[in-house]
Amino acid sequence: MEEGPYKYIRDGNGKVTRVIRIGTRKSQLARIQTDSVADQLRELYPDLHLEIIAMSTTGDIILETALSKIGEKSLFTKELENALERNEVDLVVHSLKDLPTTLPPGFTIGAVLKRENPHDAVVLHPNNAGKTLDALPENSVIGTSSLRRAAQLKKRFPHLEFKNIRGNLNTRLKKLDEKDDFAAIILAAAGLKRMGWENRISQILSPEDCMYAVGQGALAVEVRGRDVDILEMVSVLHDPDTVLSCIAERAFLKCLEGGCSVPVAVYTQVKDSQLYLTGAVYSLDGSDSLKETMQTSITAGDKQSFEKVDEQVQRVGVTANKIPGDVQDRAEQLGVDLAKLLLSKGAKEILTVARQLNDAR
Repeated sequence: MEEGPYKYIRDGNGKVTRVIRIGTRKSQLARIQTDSVADQLRELYPDLHLEIIAMSTTGDIILETALSKIGEKSLFTKELENALERNEVDLVVHSLKDLPTTLPPGFTIGAVLKRENPHDAVVLHPNNAGKTLDALPENSVIGTSSLRRAAQLKKRFPHLEFKNIRGNLNTRLKKLDEKDDFAAIILAAAGLKRMGWENRISQILSPEDCMYAVGQGALAVEVRGRDVDILEMVSVLHDPDTVLSCIAERAFLKCLEGGCSVPVAVYTQVKDSQLYLTGAVYSLDGSDSLKETMQTSITAGDKQSFEKVDEQVQRVGVTANKIPGDVQDRAEQLGVDLAKLLLSKGAKEILTVARQLNDAR
């Protein structure tokens, strides 16, 4: 039964419970990721009734064009957010790297879950089994739809060629295996692991070879900011180290005004109560780049400033009330400071040229 914007069910004893509807993309990986979040919620709240609603997004439908050319910041999220706005779903599970650094008004990221391996992985054509990128023959073609990966790898492996490849994980692996167009493709290790395809990973790329995308490997739960009960419910899923790393990364990207159409990469580490953020920008061919590292303390101050649930307190789209506010502020400032350092050294010029060249392709 539906009452107002919410959906309820009545059990055999006449008890009425609200149904929590979770929105997701239709791809197999998206469903696996959403199921994992649903499982965690069921474990925490055994009486919860969950319903999963799958839908296609622009990014799932337009498959012949490079992501960086479509020019839409919310390629994989817009349709899901529309459903959230229309009260057709109550929360949405995303890959955090798909979410723009500024969310539409009224929405917030209520949970950032513990990060899977954020690095990129090499998946080889069966003919090249056992090789690394170094060992592939001259002019071997590597498939990637990411300007960030291509820029870093062109510089690091100049003997290789890079071509665009689109589609979900299943489609890309099929394109690799069933044709001879690509010697290898580059994919996020996290997605392969979640799909149970770790055996296809022949090489995990180190940060020296290829730093990752902002938010890569982390799942995010997006909710309506005014739904304080849902915000409170999902907030227990937050992983503090992942939240702080991703706030810093997202603040860095936002300050640089980066997105899909420019090569921006990051690498974060938490150790000994310090958060280290390395950030870089690249020209499209990787020949021009800037890279710096900064750090900040993530030890809470004397008076722990936990915030009451308030959708207004957002940091780059994230609401994390159970993590001290002063620590979140420092993580956000770290990202801003690192971006400003790169901008002072000429990052804007590198990214402007990269954007213009990409648009002209």
